[in-house]
Amino acid sequence: MALKYAERMDRIKASEIRELLKLTVRPEIISFAGGLPAPELFPVEEMKKVSLKVLEESGEQALQYSPTEGFTPLREKIAKRMEQVGVNTKAENILITSGSQQGLDFSGKIFLNPGDVVVVESPSYLGAINAFKAYECEFLEVPTDENGMIMEELEKALADTERVKMIYVIPDFQNPSGRTWSLDRRKKLLEIANKYNLPIIEDNPYGELRFEGERLPSIKSMDTDGRVVFLGTFSKTFCPGLRIGWVCADGEVLNKYILVKQGADLQSNSMSQRELNKFLEMYDLDEHIEKIKKLYKKRRDLMIQTMEQHFPKEVKFTRPEGGLFTWAELPEHINTRELMKKALEKNVAFVPGGSFFPNGGHENTMRINYSNMPEDKIVKGIKILAEVIKEAL
Repeated sequence: MALKYAERMDRIKASEIRELLKLTVRPEIISFAGGLPAPELFPVEEMKKVSLKVLEESGEQALQYSPTEGFTPLREKIAKRMEQVGVNTKAENILITSGSQQGLDFSGKIFLNPGDVVVVESPSYLGAINAFKAYECEFLEVPTDENGMIMEELEKALADTERVKMIYVIPDFQNPSGRTWSLDRRKKLLEIANKYNLPIIEDNPYGELRFEGERLPSIKSMDTDGRVVFLGTFSKTFCPGLRIGWVCADGEVLNKYILVKQGADLQSNSMSQRELNKFLEMYDLDEHIEKIKKLYKKRRDLMIQTMEQHFPKEVKFTRPEGGLFTWAELPEHINTRELMKKALEKNVAFVPGGSFFPNGGHENTMRINYSNMPEDKIVKGIKILAEVIKEAL
């Protein structure tokens, strides 16, 4: 049977990360592939009490349909937490989404026509690239350095490119590079977006996971025109399985996201929203996040130390101040897709970096996650990976 599909399906490919994660469920695999939180820190016992409390106090409402915008008490708490990134906002500027990934999909649906251009960091988050591709767009990659997107390159590219429709960035502990934008770059980006009248999608899944240094204000906190759409999530700071994220945007822009969500799924999970809200009432989320940061810092330090000891000197890698990933660049003649096959033969997984470049190339790069594996497996896995790299060299 040969059914006729929409042309956009030709642009939609399986996520390399999701495909890799199918392999990593095997217990013998040491996986540095996914952006998975440490499962031993999930508050299982607390959530048992929370779930029971929600069902006892408001079971009928929790199991019923609810407003598209989301559960109001939870939206109020999210608005309050936005103060941590310098944004003074209210519940009416918050839309609950099914993870921040849904916010990315909605951004494409709202802003992109076929042939429009999305500006992204080079490299950029594979999940966003795949979400936007479904709307038949093109990508303008802007070079980055240790301080984020290079603004001179952005200005030059915008002056030479037609049909640019939006700018997508991850300023804090960027996925995949782990880098964090400087304050000057954040200010300059907003200045350029104002000049060209472009929306900015500011994706911030990792901002609360800073291990050292000073937390910088979000781009949204400097926004005076309502052009910045902030995407947040509880997936990396709480429980990814609840799939609770949010969009913070101003009036007319947020209304577009609400309309699109009505057509997509009517609302996010009522029970999950109330469970999260109840957890925030019964327990201290910031205390929980401190535990996460302490563990991830320990694992980052161990991974970087082991890489410094065992990786060949030809390999360069980032030393992030927070988040979940480090990013490695190998000599140009090394193809990390081929390297991955060799590593998997020895039960170690990572993500080849080429997929993070929407226009191709850069096959000599890789993303390595340090949040999920216990310390002994980090050391063992990095040593194995170092041997695989040495063989390839």
